[in-house]
Amino acid sequence: MPFYIHRAIEEELKAAAAEFPVVVLTGPRQTGKSTLLRKTFPKYGYATFDDPVTRKFAADDPKTFLARAGRMIIDEIQYLPEILPYIKMSVDDNRSAKGRFLLTGSQYFPLMAGLGESLAGRAALYELLGFSLEEIGSGKAGESLTDPFSLIFRGFYPEVVAGGMNGNRFYSSYLQTYLERDIRQIASVQDLRVFQNFLELLAARAGALLNLNEIARECGISFTSARRWLSLLETTRVVYLLRPYHRNITKRVIKSPKVYFTDTGLLAYLLRYPGAAVMRKGPQAGAFFENFIVVEFLKYKLNHNRNFELYFYRDSNKNEIDLLLDFGVSLKLVEIKATATPRPEHLATIRKAATEFKAETGYLVALTDKKEKVGENLEILPWPKILNVVS
Repeated sequence: MPFYIHRAIEEELKAAAAEFPVVVLTGPRQTGKSTLLRKTFPKYGYATFDDPVTRKFAADDPKTFLARAGRMIIDEIQYLPEILPYIKMSVDDNRSAKGRFLLTGSQYFPLMAGLGESLAGRAALYELLGFSLEEIGSGKAGESLTDPFSLIFRGFYPEVVAGGMNGNRFYSSYLQTYLERDIRQIASVQDLRVFQNFLELLAARAGALLNLNEIARECGISFTSARRWLSLLETTRVVYLLRPYHRNITKRVIKSPKVYFTDTGLLAYLLRYPGAAVMRKGPQAGAFFENFIVVEFLKYKLNHNRNFELYFYRDSNKNEIDLLLDFGVSLKLVEIKATATPRPEHLATIRKAATEFKAETGYLVALTDKKEKVGENLEILPWPKILNVVS
């Protein structure tokens, strides 16, 4: 039986609902957005635009639909973005009422553009990814955080974590639904097999610098199509592009990013890994572990509404730092190694960069079981303790 795992973002959503008339929760398909809102706000009414009858009623008579609603959760708002101006009018009729409408939807361009135009200053926007370490390691879930590769292989979607669904069946269905329903709806992709091939080529490069020209050539599509498809995958949060850090802000935009998948279970499925043991011993173990850690920091930022940015750093001599957290007034550097025995050479680049950037602290996240201070501002950190970096 599925059970409910409390989400780290709950307190943020409650606080936002006490201050804004509208709260919008976006994120990839199946991350538990509607379940989260219904559990966190049990006294609210509920409607979903995934239901064609509800959608038709709201489309035909939006004023009556909203007037009857009271305080309401409206699910899958992307299927009827035309209702957003009516939500704005309803809100403006009584600006003192907070938490009137809680909306969920997939984060893609038409929806976000509509929100910006209709609900500017009236809505608080949040994003939900899959479960985080913080969530599955506490409370009712209470998972033992001893083997990262078991977690990485299984993935972090609620259906496989709390629902007990077989990962292979879940990701097969997820991918088919995403391609057949979402991609066909959002973009004019003629051949879904080519699009899936593009997705698999990206998966093979997880944790690496993105060369879109190379992928387009291998996939047999134009660079323009590859760029459009990548933008689609990034906007729907299937992939996450980590931008390079540079003191010159303009250069951060023009340099190549690194590509990661927001769920490692989907990544493992795309690369056809049969199990965690094979992954742990395979040539991509380091890339999987790096992907996992980077996305955990992204989840923390989103769940707690923290104001820092994520980058990687690479200089002309190919010295690289896996993750640089920019807090504006300070920097923290994070090197990620899938090893249980960190060696001096693992620390050399981050030690040098910490001095060069005048970073507050440098961390080496590894498969170790204890924290170790190895310099004035340098620590080796076990992977389950990574939130020590930001908390």
